[in-house]
Amino acid sequence: MTQPSPHIPVLLDEVIHALAITPGSDVVDGTFGAGGYSRAILAAGARVHAFDRDPDAAAAGADLAERSGGVLHFHSACFSEMDKRLAEHGVQQVDAVVLDIGVSSMQIDQAERGFSFQKDGPLDMRMSQSGESAADFVNNADESEIANVIYLYGEEPKSRRIARAIVAARPIDTTTKLADVVRKALGHRAGAPKDPATRTFQALRIHVNRELDELNAGLEAAERILKPGGRLAVVSFHSLEDRIVKQFLRERSGSTAAGSRHMPVVKASRIATFEKPSKAVRPCAREIEANPRARSSTLRSAVRTDAPAWSQQELAA
Repeated sequence: MTQPSPHIPVLLDEVIHALAITPGSDVVDGTFGAGGYSRAILAAGARVHAFDRDPDAAAAGADLAERSGGVLHFHSACFSEMDKRLAEHGVQQVDAVVLDIGVSSMQIDQAERGFSFQKDGPLDMRMSQSGESAADFVNNADESEIANVIYLYGEEPKSRRIARAIVAARPIDTTTKLADVVRKALGHRAGAPKDPATRTFQALRIHVNRELDELNAGLEAAERILKPGGRLAVVSFHSLEDRIVKQFLRERSGSTAAGSRHMPVVKASRIATFEKPSKAVRPCAREIEANPRARSSTLRSAVRTDAPAWSQQELAA
């Protein structure tokens, strides 16, 4: 088994500041990973409910929970289930929620997990280590579906060319083979600043793990479970994630773009569930130098109002 590199929590100080943790408060760490945020939250005197669907993270989470003296509870589940899972433990509301979206360093660094083309491994990419793998998808989906996934989730303009090459090269069962197929389809030149396989791998990972659906559902779950005055902090790593978080906080805070004579502003009938979001925070040069993974990260945060969470009927309106 490949030994993962030490995980460095991204924007840690900024996240802890945004959460405004006080001793005795209840905080949800929706993406436990290696436990970096959870440990810092515990150090600030809070109780933590940590979530992760990855069995490897669950093992680390259970160990930390056992050593925490009862102040950390680990839930082997998706963070979109936070309100339901906590209700089962008698917790109706919490003081803060933090989400660190996307793949973790440990997942990327383990070749056998199949998230990265930097090392050869099985084409897997499943965070939960169950269900459809990336290999299952590329070997069984039709060409148009593969192209759509790569275009939508990888923002790859040449998705149809890549999908055609994937279908022609099937079966594809390793990360190296898939990367080579994509590079050949796009005419990769050695020494180019960005590997052309990057977008395709991102797209397949997002699709296999339903990451954007999970993010949308997780934001709504956080809205339901946060107390008035509670804090939400979300760290994202690419434009698709950040766009969802930004739009969610904009809608829930009643912030709308300025209108025009072609599209006037329509006053929202729904009451704002969050105060105006804080300005987006990005890592400083020193953090990026120490942890290159932080380069693309963005932190967005906001404070919960006392308005009830939007209902499904309101969301459909």
